[in-house]
Amino acid sequence: MPLALLALAVGAFGIGTTEFVILGLLPEVAGTYGVSIPAAGFLVTGYALGVVLGAPLMTVLGTRIPRKRMLMLLMGLFIVGNVLSALAPAFGFMLAGRVVASLAHGAFFGIGAVVAAELVAPEKKAGAIAMMFTGLTVANVVGVPLGTLVGQTLGWRVTFLIVAALGVAGLVGIARLVPELPRPEGGVRIRRELAAFRNVQVLLAMAMTVLGFGGVFAAITYITPMMTNVAGFADSSVTWLLVLFGLGMVAGNLIGGRYADRALMPMLYVSLGALAVTLAVFTLTAHSKAGAAVTVVLIGALGFATVPPLQKRVLDQAAGAPTLASAVNIGAFNLGNALAAWLGGVVISAGLGWTAPNWVGAALAASALVLALVSGALERRTAGRPDGRGAVVAAGTPEASAAPEASAAREVSAAREVSAAPELPAAVPAHR
Repeated sequence: MPLALLALAVGAFGIGTTEFVILGLLPEVAGTYGVSIPAAGFLVTGYALGVVLGAPLMTVLGTRIPRKRMLMLLMGLFIVGNVLSALAPAFGFMLAGRVVASLAHGAFFGIGAVVAAELVAPEKKAGAIAMMFTGLTVANVVGVPLGTLVGQTLGWRVTFLIVAALGVAGLVGIARLVPELPRPEGGVRIRRELAAFRNVQVLLAMAMTVLGFGGVFAAITYITPMMTNVAGFADSSVTWLLVLFGLGMVAGNLIGGRYADRALMPMLYVSLGALAVTLAVFTLTAHSKAGAAVTVVLIGALGFATVPPLQKRVLDQAAGAPTLASAVNIGAFNLGNALAAWLGGVVISAGLGWTAPNWVGAALAASALVLALVSGALERRTAGRPDGRGAVVAAGTPEASAAPEASAAREVSAAREVSAAPELPAAVPAHR
């Protein structure tokens, strides 16, 4: 794997830390501003929605900017957002800082995934994407627990200043290690990029992303109150639970990247199905310290095992115009996060208990599995057409635009062959 992937992983580490560290600091932030924990959950929802909106917006704005330079600009925006969060005098300013930082998230991972895939051979694309996302998962083993510990001892504002410093490290790494890649032939054209969304398989993959990873966030957003109020863990133990969650994420991400290059759809079937079952079981295991710890690891592993295959599927189905689709799919991950965090807050506020978000997560993951099965069935039906043309061509690509002309040329050629064929005797059957 190229050394440039390390630079992308460093940037991903900073982004992953700021995205997930808030989960362990919700009670502290809520106490500072005098709001309820479900209300503080809007810091999760707001960040996620910022990613959803920022992914296509920043990608479109950066279409005329070389990808390396755009990645550097996004890291600069990330730094500004985290400094604003650290210095926020009121909850509204804190939320605004989170949104500013989130605007860089989707485009960074979307463009970064395209860059990572271009740095390696075609059969190693999912592995390269997984390598970049390793920074995000390692953040949950190192960055998030340490950030939570710092926030609980020195104050959560110090945590966000440290996260801003991580952004600086990511910016320097990208500047020094990521090569200047050639621009796509003809540049990145918005009309061509938008055409990829006509592909039903692209839309199905994004819907799977929303629902599948949303299932993870339904449970994990409220992991702190769930573990302290139900499982009986001390507040200080949340740090180690987040470490376990992060370890699961690292393992799941690497496994998902490895097997997505071999059997992408079967990998999705297994991981989504197992995730739905695990989230449902978490409702019971959350009452036991040992059971809760094991389940947290499994949720991290199964949840992130879906990330490389889902991202690769979008890149494959949007071949020829992947930049915007890749960024929007990152937004889809966070749309699922926002939806799940909101639904989790709704069921808690309705008095259904701290474990109720687990049922929400199980339902979301099961819905993603249904969509995966539908997507696989459509692909098999396409592959089984009598004309033998089973490959899915992304709308808006040169191959797609050339398809009608190629078909017409074949028809004309066939007609010429028939007209030029010698006339056979009437008594001899003409077999073709």
